[in-house]
Amino acid sequence: MSHKAGFVSIIGKPNVGKSTLMNALIGEKLSIITPKAQTTRHRILGIVNEEDYQIVFSDTPGVIKPKYGLQDAMMHSVNGALSDADLLLFVTDINEQYDENDVLEKILNTTIPMIVLINKIDNATQEQVDEKSAFWQEKLNPKHIFAISALHKYNLDGIMEMLLDNLPEHEAYYDKEELSDRSQRFFVSEIIREKIFTNYQKEIPYSTEVVITAFKEEEKITRISAEIIVERDSQKNILIGKGGSMLKKVGTEARKDIEKFLDQKVFLETFVKVLPDWRSKKNYLKSFGYEN
Repeated sequence: MSHKAGFVSIIGKPNVGKSTLMNALIGEKLSIITPKAQTTRHRILGIVNEEDYQIVFSDTPGVIKPKYGLQDAMMHSVNGALSDADLLLFVTDINEQYDENDVLEKILNTTIPMIVLINKIDNATQEQVDEKSAFWQEKLNPKHIFAISALHKYNLDGIMEMLLDNLPEHEAYYDKEELSDRSQRFFVSEIIREKIFTNYQKEIPYSTEVVITAFKEEEKITRISAEIIVERDSQKNILIGKGGSMLKKVGTEARKDIEKFLDQKVFLETFVKVLPDWRSKKNYLKSFGYEN
């Protein structure tokens, strides 16, 4: 029996629903999701395994013009996802205006087969969908265009069929038991970062990084210590909140989700550490897992 396997990279601008789409396609919440742009910072692989195929999805940061070191590293991971993909899923929003060329620059010259997904069509008219489809057909000439709602899992079956039709015959790249190439520690840090994104406004979410400093699995409990990195003392004060109230709220919300993720009781302690201007310093970025 023949076996298909390949890499499918999900790309697009920030906030078009790439992470929601990947989670829906693989049936697990691997990528964190918040209403804020640029939530995803790393390339995250999500793997779908069946007896006769393996699809390795890459969720990538939203394509932007980088302004500092962290954003440079984020765009580096997008380039990596473009370079080794067998197929591209280009996600756009039904309401999105494409006056700038940041995303298009990356994909117009690619020879990788592409499928365009027009997301968030829940309240769109057929006329709007037809108009957007015609625009992208002319602009990119993709293999296919799907109008979808990743949030409500509308029209996703057709995508999977299209992917399987176009994937090469190949043995599995990863063990069939694997869901991702990332560790539990990575996903735990992402869960904590998700709570920071949902509980704070303005620059706080974008100025923070989460580092797991201890992860000890015992028979009945997993003990986790995490450092939340910020750039300034003023951010540290906001993050902690009056009498530690905000940090406690983040810790409680994160612990509940981590317990669901690990399927075990969790003891979580969090500390806040100031590393001035960490987002622009290569040594810090490298130590946090960002490659340039």
